[in-house]
Amino acid sequence: MQAWRVHENGEPGEVMRLEETGPPTPGEGQVLLKVRAAGVNFPDALLCRGQYQVRPPLPFTPGVEICGETEDGRRVIANPALPYGGFAEYAVADAAALLPAPEALDDAEAAALHIGYQTGWFGLHRRARLEAGETLLVHAAAGGVGSAAVQLGKAAGATVIGVVGGPEKAAVARELGCDVVVDRRGEDVVAAVKEATGGRGADVVFDPVGGPAYAQSAKTVAFEGRIVVVGFASGTVPSPALNHALVKNYSILGLHWGLYNTEDPELVRHCHERLTELAARGAIKPLVSERVPLDGAANAVQRVADGSTTGRVVVVPASGNGAVA
Repeated sequence: MQAWRVHENGEPGEVMRLEETGPPTPGEGQVLLKVRAAGVNFPDALLCRGQYQVRPPLPFTPGVEICGETEDGRRVIANPALPYGGFAEYAVADAAALLPAPEALDDAEAAALHIGYQTGWFGLHRRARLEAGETLLVHAAAGGVGSAAVQLGKAAGATVIGVVGGPEKAAVARELGCDVVVDRRGEDVVAAVKEATGGRGADVVFDPVGGPAYAQSAKTVAFEGRIVVVGFASGTVPSPALNHALVKNYSILGLHWGLYNTEDPELVRHCHERLTELAARGAIKPLVSERVPLDGAANAVQRVADGSTTGRVVVVPASGNGAVA
């Protein structure tokens, strides 16, 4: 089979190599899955760089979420068990963690539903306890995780403000349903958010960016607001001023979604059921901006790492087309 493998850490476009190799052998409690589609995520770039929380042994195949097919023909969503990731024709996953692919979504959309939407759901509902009528501010609103948070926020009855970088991404954010879109490249984010909220600020801030975005979050969060720290796509990990959180009365909430898979896997399944229901009634639908062939995976991961993509980029092996069979 064909598989992308990383033999040394570095930038994805430089260290990912497409190779011919034998199919992986599942371990105890694992299953072999035919990859129908694999979502590209920022953690894939971090894995290549050796900067992710998990560091699989070299060589390894990146690709942390897939829509796959079991030997008996079931469509499932899975997080592949590294080092046998999803940018390959076959991957390995833990049998107990397989989730049914929603019938309302094609393969590429199903692959893109998992990490981004689970992260959005846990961040907004489990950590921030977002309520209908509140205002939600989403940084990188046109990106993979941000676009999921926008749709989930709208589905929850929130007013959503999306922060993006550039007119193309602003158009995507509007298409996703943002009530207000702020282009950080041409607008003062803090002033725009204050104007949109009548000076009150946002009840919940969803921040997968860090760096300067976090500083904006602290200035725009409302009284008793909640800032959900999801990641640091900017490459800069901020140092929150806790005295500011104290005097302004807001909460800083961390979210490491992957931890729920070991600490509370039943909650992950509950979340998947809610997401499947939302997808069935059309309240959420992953914005798959590109379906790329397997030989384009390295370039796709690099572009996601560089922040030049919108929505979700999904790798579809030659054996499939990203659609429901």
